[in-house]
Amino acid sequence: MLAITPTVRNLLILNILFYLVDSSVMNLSEDFALRSLLSPHFHIFQFVTYMFLHGSLGHLFSNMFGLFMFGPLLERMWGQKKFLFFYFFTGIGAGLLFSGIDYYENSQVRHAVEIFTQNPTPDGLAEFMSQHAKGIYESSLDFLNKFEGNPTNTSYIQDSVNFVNAYYERLINTPMVGASGAIFGILMAFGLLFPNTELFLLFVPFPIKAKYFVAFYGLYELYSGIQNAQSDNVAHFAHIGGMLFAYILLRYWGTQKTNFY
Repeated sequence: MLAITPTVRNLLILNILFYLVDSSVMNLSEDFALRSLLSPHFHIFQFVTYMFLHGSLGHLFSNMFGLFMFGPLLERMWGQKKFLFFYFFTGIGAGLLFSGIDYYENSQVRHAVEIFTQNPTPDGLAEFMSQHAKGIYESSLDFLNKFEGNPTNTSYIQDSVNFVNAYYERLINTPMVGASGAIFGILMAFGLLFPNTELFLLFVPFPIKAKYFVAFYGLYELYSGIQNAQSDNVAHFAHIGGMLFAYILLRYWGTQKTNFY
């Protein structure tokens, strides 16, 4: 096995240290996770800091394993500075794509909240939930039935208004963390630069070429992102963003004489 490279080693150490501090000493995610552009808690530096935070030990392990497996080969080929630039470029790019789509989707929710609060009715609440809160529609049927049975009840009206506002606030203040965007960028680079390398994966009983694995994974992430299941807390568009920005950067490097050494 080839020895681990300096930049990959340092990134592994930083990610592990940040996780230990965040989970045991102080809540770093409160300020440094990536928030929605619509959130009052958003700060521009979060496009960098979110990459060093992880939601669980499993989340950390899966990302660091990908960095450990595929990163050293790219760093040896490019050198430390170029690899580090690539890592941050794809990670920040992943955050930008995720934030752009998040802004578009949550702007629609905000508009729907404004419309509902002007005329809070049972039918309006049912429409809001069916379009924007499908994941909790069934669990709220009891309240919807009570509201429908007594649509002029001031308590029900106020509760419905409070609900849609709280739901929107929860959406824009749910943070995004993880190095997945940069790792998917590394995976894309590996697939483009070493397309015929055969990978042996635990969940596939036969070797698969890197180019097919990357293509399948990218299509899966695109499908999952479009489906946008509310029970799914994976930032699929951040993964796609990492792959997209990796593709763009590699194509640019292919036409430029860029010196990072």
